[in-house]
Amino acid sequence: MKILIKNGLIVNGNNTVPFLGDLLIENNLIKSIGKIDEVADKIIDAKGKIVCPGFIDTHSHSDLMILVNPYNEIKIRQGITTEVLGQDGISMAPLPKKYVSSWRKNIAGLDGESDEINWEYETTDNYLKMMEENGVGLNEAYLVPHGNIRMEAMGLEGRPATDEEIKKMCEITRREMEVGAFGLSTGLIYIPCAYSETKEIIEMCKVVAEFDGVFVIHQRSEADTIVNSMREVIEIGKKSGVKIHFSHFKVCGKSNWKYLDEMLNLLEEARKEGIEVSFDQYPYAAGSTMLGVILPPWAHAGGTDELMKRLENSDCRNKMIYDMENGILGWDNFVEFAGLDQIFVTSVKTEKNSDLIGKNLLEIGKIRGKDPYNATFDLLLEEENAVGMVDFYGLEEHVIKILKRPEQNVCTDGLLTGKPHPRAYGSFPRVLGRYVREQKILTIEEAIFKMTKKAATSFGIKNRGVIEEGYFADILVIDLEEIIDKGTYVDPIQYPKGINYVLINGNIVLENGNYHKVLAGEVIRKK
Repeated sequence: MKILIKNGLIVNGNNTVPFLGDLLIENNLIKSIGKIDEVADKIIDAKGKIVCPGFIDTHSHSDLMILVNPYNEIKIRQGITTEVLGQDGISMAPLPKKYVSSWRKNIAGLDGESDEINWEYETTDNYLKMMEENGVGLNEAYLVPHGNIRMEAMGLEGRPATDEEIKKMCEITRREMEVGAFGLSTGLIYIPCAYSETKEIIEMCKVVAEFDGVFVIHQRSEADTIVNSMREVIEIGKKSGVKIHFSHFKVCGKSNWKYLDEMLNLLEEARKEGIEVSFDQYPYAAGSTMLGVILPPWAHAGGTDELMKRLENSDCRNKMIYDMENGILGWDNFVEFAGLDQIFVTSVKTEKNSDLIGKNLLEIGKIRGKDPYNATFDLLLEEENAVGMVDFYGLEEHVIKILKRPEQNVCTDGLLTGKPHPRAYGSFPRVLGRYVREQKILTIEEAIFKMTKKAATSFGIKNRGVIEEGYFADILVIDLEEIIDKGTYVDPIQYPKGINYVLINGNIVLENGNYHKVLAGEVIRKK
């Protein structure tokens, strides 16, 4: 099939000057660019509109939902044609059968829960094959998660790994890289990744570097010890030779905003030392993750089943409260930097607690007639840790300062269940509407570059992210005068405006606001 897009302002993803032209697509590839009069099966008049590559979401949490609902209309309607799964060191694969029950509970707050899939796939290869067999609505790439590897090698124990266990982790990492993972992810606030020492990560990253993969990290601290945390990450890059990519780069909490300039200086130092460093960012001053992260790390040792036992124990609860009110050195204490009044529940597993969605932890305490800590503990216990949250931590001026950095590309970090953070529905349109059109922080070519080629280059995704002959036809037609995100924290489930067409691998998936339920994507394996 031939599709001809005519008369558009082509922003090709290379951060070069836009130009008026036509674009001919044949089957799944871009055939030619310029002034084209060729006969086509479908003609799209893009006069007055921008034609650009499809957006690449480098931090996604569709890992489970893509198997349950492979179409992922939420992402496609904001122009995303490729997303990267396997984030934060805890995801779907590898997953030894004996840990399935506990692990499902551990990841539910990020990725959701479902009985609709067969959880006995065990390896990354089998997980990717499940997606391939089911079909996918957009292109899917995968990072092998550190926590999953650690679990297979040594279980869910809350301790540093032995040399033999580290060796086993490296073997597993190699196995998963060989089947097409794009790199390794970790989340050093999440269990069991939080129990690891730097040397463990360095050894695994040496394996990733052999495959020219990327190391994607939610660093150990985004709050009061963030400078030391960044130094740890740079050390990993220096000693392993791996490419570094910081997840959702930010600094959390009013008392820690003073560290932002020092953080940016560390990026410069890393670059001067020859370390490849990049990061992604969502364009909002609030974050979202699973509520269980507000508990001290020791509470999670042994996995979610052990956490449930501790939540049933009054002495353990009292110790948790003490640690949350007084802190633990090196631990990002969400209650301290955000506050009980700025942490809101976004999703639960059961109907019983659905009345708490959209409420902060102080409000939950009042509703349940208890102090906010114990009311929160009850909620986590009743929901088996499957609770999502939004936390308010930053400033708009920091969002802008980070957005302008050359290391930056855009992401959603969107959780797709419950009442999500508005970033799940609107990150990319928000950048174009708010920061290009309204505030003129970026030019259109700079912004598109950050959403396409910059992301593809950082992750080693080939033949996507640029309008170039022979590249895959992941293409958008956008109305720059209209594009904007519409979701709010109160009412986040709203599709954005201004995305007229979305083509994935040459298939028209979105057409003048009408979504075509087509499994047009591919599972991309690194070669």
